[in-house]
Amino acid sequence: MSAEARPADELVGTRVVHRRYVPYSHAHYAGNLIDGAYSLGLFGDVATELCIVTDGDEGLFASYDDVQFRAPVRAGDVLEITAEIVRAGTRSRVVEFAVYVVARGAATADRPGAAELVEPPILATTALGTVVVPPR
Repeated sequence: MSAEARPADELVGTRVVHRRYVPYSHAHYAGNLIDGAYSLGLFGDVATELCIVTDGDEGLFASYDDVQFRAPVRAGDVLEITAEIVRAGTRSRVVEFAVYVVARGAATADRPGAAELVEPPILATTALGTVVVPPR
């Protein structure tokens, strides 16, 4: 069944996952910290794919609710960004977002490119957001 033909209630539970390396050029604060807006930008990217998958359109972000910055994101991190539809209306999609740190740079003088997997992944940012798509 194509995205345009799926009833809104069948969209609930649809999930998209991205992974992204955070370059050192994005470090904004001491300790190679990344500003919170970086996570929100990633939410926009994953929401765009989610809307394409479900509705065949990039959609538009309408609002964020309950954004929480739970742990630091640093340059050299590998992030996993998830978006899952938790409620769907005729044109609106309420989406639950999360950013997890799944790997982190662990540079030393001898191994400046060293990195390690983070087990379990660290939940860094969460949000609830609403996107809208054109009428079907």
